[in-house]
Amino acid sequence: MADLQSIATTASLILLVAVPAIVLHECAHGWAANKLGDPTAKLMGRLTLNPIKHIDPIGTILVPALLYLVHALGWTHSLILFGWAKPVPVNFSRLGNPKRDMGLVGIAGPLTNILIALFLAQLIKFGIMPSLAPMLFWGVMLNLSLAIFNLLPIPPLDGSRVMAAFLPAKLEKMYSYLEPFGFIIVLVGLQLGWLNILNPIILQAIHWVGLS
Repeated sequence: MADLQSIATTASLILLVAVPAIVLHECAHGWAANKLGDPTAKLMGRLTLNPIKHIDPIGTILVPALLYLVHALGWTHSLILFGWAKPVPVNFSRLGNPKRDMGLVGIAGPLTNILIALFLAQLIKFGIMPSLAPMLFWGVMLNLSLAIFNLLPIPPLDGSRVMAAFLPAKLEKMYSYLEPFGFIIVLVGLQLGWLNILNPIILQAIHWVGLS
């Protein structure tokens, strides 16, 4: 019964919190790119809140579900939540100032998650929808985790786009060679516990948005 309850809770959290967080993250990239001169995402119908257009079955559903269930079943002491959607297509050559705007497009997703976390934190602080407080708190944690994780300067994560905007051309080209190996680096980091360094940063961010 407890396991079924955990599964039901996980499903509702994914549908009501994780999917919107990831979809809005991707929409923010497309919206920023469109504003900065590249309408590719708009022309391909990706500037939409319809989750079907953005969902990656593994990154949007399976990975967050497994991470939450593993923690809920007591197999891990700390909860690191992350996921991804289908990347929004961006043609950086169409941006007004490609080098600078690449960083702005990259930062748009994490900033959106931070704003969502701030909004949800205010709902908790002011006692709005108190029966949903546990779900709202999970939403705060998830959105901050997504923002902080995506700001890691590991290609192709968003932080790498921001980093590249500040690098000289030669270093930027060398840096881009890491991109095919980025998710391997992330998976190894997870397996070896390197990404646990993010836990105190996430906890500090939760405190920063007014929760503890």
